[in-house]
Amino acid sequence: MLTARLLGVIPLLFVVVVASSESVSDDVSALLAFKTAIYEDPLSRLSDWNAKDNDPCTWSGVGCSPFNSRVVTLDLSNSSLQGFLVPQIGSLRSLQKLMLDHNIFEGSIPKEIGMLKNLTELNLGTNQLTGPIPSEIGDMQKIIKIDLHTNQLNGDIPSEIGKLANLIELRLSNNSLTGTIPASNNSTMGSANGSDQIGLCQLSHLTYIDLSYNLLVGDIPACLKKIQRSSWVGNCFQNNGTENRPAEQCPNSPDAGKEDPVGGNEKKGLPEPLWLLILEVIAAVTMLCLLTLCTVTGLRRCRGRSSGSEDSVPWTRAVSWKENTVISIGQSPLFLQVTDKVERYTVLVTKVLAACADDDLLGNVPKISRQELAEACEDFSNIIGSSHETVVYKGTLKDGREIAVVSLSVSTHYWNNHVAEMARLCHENVAKMVGYCKDSDPFSRMVIFQYPPNGTLYEHLHDGEGCQISWPRRMKLALGIARVLRYLHNEIQPPFAVAALTSGSVYLTEDFSPKIIDFERWRHLVTKPGLGTGGAANGGSVNSVTDPRHKRFMDVQANTFAFGVILLELISGRASVSKDAADLVNWARKHLEQPEEFSKLADPKLPSVNQESLGIVCNVVNLCIDPEPSRRPSMSMIAAILEEGIEASAATLLRDSSLAWAEAELAMS
Repeated sequence: MLTARLLGVIPLLFVVVVASSESVSDDVSALLAFKTAIYEDPLSRLSDWNAKDNDPCTWSGVGCSPFNSRVVTLDLSNSSLQGFLVPQIGSLRSLQKLMLDHNIFEGSIPKEIGMLKNLTELNLGTNQLTGPIPSEIGDMQKIIKIDLHTNQLNGDIPSEIGKLANLIELRLSNNSLTGTIPASNNSTMGSANGSDQIGLCQLSHLTYIDLSYNLLVGDIPACLKKIQRSSWVGNCFQNNGTENRPAEQCPNSPDAGKEDPVGGNEKKGLPEPLWLLILEVIAAVTMLCLLTLCTVTGLRRCRGRSSGSEDSVPWTRAVSWKENTVISIGQSPLFLQVTDKVERYTVLVTKVLAACADDDLLGNVPKISRQELAEACEDFSNIIGSSHETVVYKGTLKDGREIAVVSLSVSTHYWNNHVAEMARLCHENVAKMVGYCKDSDPFSRMVIFQYPPNGTLYEHLHDGEGCQISWPRRMKLALGIARVLRYLHNEIQPPFAVAALTSGSVYLTEDFSPKIIDFERWRHLVTKPGLGTGGAANGGSVNSVTDPRHKRFMDVQANTFAFGVILLELISGRASVSKDAADLVNWARKHLEQPEEFSKLADPKLPSVNQESLGIVCNVVNLCIDPEPSRRPSMSMIAAILEEGIEASAATLLRDSSLAWAEAELAMS
């Protein structure tokens, strides 16, 4: 009888042990994903986090339960860590304390943090976190302390915080939170629950709250009036009785953006004194002299140059003196007459200097004649691409270099700026710009690139036998593309965004090194000069953006999304859009949500796939294709993750030489 009972208990114990082992394994995976997202660890706090060690309880900053070895504490405060929070942090289901304050964590707080049902203390204060506070934070029913102070969080305070019945302390100061406080104005702190109590007023245990130095508006709820006054300063409240922000700093304020009336606006109607009028006339005469000098200099520079510049425009706008002067302009007839002449003279000088702008702007770019290009491209018969606005030819120069020639079918005054911008790019994974052609008879505007001979990444993945690109070679391509985007986005100023980044714009050399050629830039340049390029196709629309600096930022974020799509193509072998398959991103999202399903994304044609590097790439894809562009990390961060995560030996061989990579690949096949 006893033996029978023991036999019945043994399977149960086996199930418990297996379940516990799987739970610890989940903790290890989550912590390693967390480590992967850290790209700066100057104090080496994570140096003992070993992927081969299945026991995380000995790792720095990690505390475990003595009963089941589950992770219950993650304390890395004051560690100077730089990185971001990954969604996998929600897999630490037994975690009770998460202490990551006084680091340099960037990006948004992942919504998966709401999965930490056992968390009692959350401290992410003094970091660089952005975006809204996720509403899922209201799912942490055991939470006692929440500290998110001194970040860059924005948006409203989620009303779901009102569901945290055990909350004692809430610190949200020194952020950019907006909206009103989610609480009732009718109840008092600590009163019994009633139907009129909502939001923070429901929290009977809440004894400390700090919302100072945000952009909160409206009234302070009556239930919170007993909180010390310093908790409300630096906001835009109406009835707090403490120090508010100046009205012009508050959102939606009728005084926002207004100038101080004491600063001089009240004086606009007063007559100007004589000395000010004399000063204005002297300034106008001085400006005339300077413009005369500029004209003479411009004429000398243009002497002897070609007259074929009918389409030239200045590389920068001539700014009138009236826009730059600090002294208010008077109404004197004499002064207005002088000013009018100055402005007309400015326009004349601008046109004269415009004739010389082209050659100065492109002074460091080789100029190639149309006749030489005609000979190289078989009299422009070797067409490899075309649209209504552009034609792309392939040819061979006399020195044997293969080239791609982009010819614009119509003129555009943005042409010179874009040629100069392309010419400044210098990276091993950007196709080198060989030169340009600018003739007047016949009219020609062409840009010449060195042409990689091995076709595009798209062709190798989708038009041929994709299995010829092995897994190590695909990882090599991922690293190369990530590095060139890091260079374009983070290492040059101003940043450069690829117009339409796809696997079709990634060309391959003989040793399968990637080379980006931005052919699409020229087509968009003709159709929509000055507007965003490729944003909608690459994960964001920028056509409505008018600020060029913000537009460039949006284009960079679109490139990050597009890189995530290229990674999906590399690991899955699927095209981004095809007739017989759903959109690649939508298809992949359901597998990216669960780490155990990453293997379903792997290309079935591949004989072998490194599961560790597959997991790293999938995590990176998740970050790149975030629907909210502002939450996508920089390519500097993404490249660092890939370099750190993809097999170190392969990355070393890749950096040393392409031949060494080829030898390593043969050894691995």
